[in-house]
Amino acid sequence: MSDRLKGKVAIVTGAGCVGPGWGNGRATCVRFAEEGAKIFAVDMRADTMEETLTRVRDAGGEIEPYLCDVTNRAAVEAMVAACIDRFGTIDILVNNVGGSTKGGPTNLDEEGWDRQMDFNLKSVYLTCRSVLPHMEAKGGGAIVNTSSTSGTRYTGAAQVAYASAKAAIIQFSKVTAVEFAPKGVRVNTVVPGQLHTPMVETRLAGQRMGGDVDALLQSRIKRIPLGWMGDGRDTANAALFLCSDEARFITATEIVVDGGMSARCD
Repeated sequence: MSDRLKGKVAIVTGAGCVGPGWGNGRATCVRFAEEGAKIFAVDMRADTMEETLTRVRDAGGEIEPYLCDVTNRAAVEAMVAACIDRFGTIDILVNNVGGSTKGGPTNLDEEGWDRQMDFNLKSVYLTCRSVLPHMEAKGGGAIVNTSSTSGTRYTGAAQVAYASAKAAIIQFSKVTAVEFAPKGVRVNTVVPGQLHTPMVETRLAGQRMGGDVDALLQSRIKRIPLGWMGDGRDTANAALFLCSDEARFITATEIVVDGGMSARCD
């Protein structure tokens, strides 16, 4: 273990994962714990966090799981209070809840649009709304919100609600960062591209390639100038930097984690 986050308390939402391996939330919990943070791990389902808990504890870290629907204001307020009750403070918030639904404006129904806005965007608003007063009162903190390259360009699938919500997260982070900069709170965004996370096997392949995982992987790799796909650990390392004192003069900006994909024209 190192000490880049020694003594810090970090809430990580979306701390579980849909399958074995390195999702963004799981990897963030493990990397932050490896650097000395105490982890308050939040997800809707206990079973998705089992591997996260094991990996953190195997790394010698301290982690407390908490079940919460982060689209519900009362539930989020209770979650934040529970974290303070358990650890006494909140130094870091990483918003990692999210997921896509296919469909453009004419074939995605209104209920689907609303669910995507709640899941991807309202969840960020609600957690920030509850955590920021505590950070302001203590004189500082660091927030990292997870967007997507789908929020900056068309990435190969019509998922208009997801793309819109992820774009909004970037601007939400900028506006919040400027408002809370005088209060010592830094707010930044990580923008992952097409990573090889467990969601590829469990969800995306079925949506886009008839369940052919290898075909999906190859189609994604072809779009990445580096010629290979990162995973949740790459997102976690970017978030780790932004939450550490090494990024003390960095706020209201983004780190794109995509192997150069979004800089490419095709």
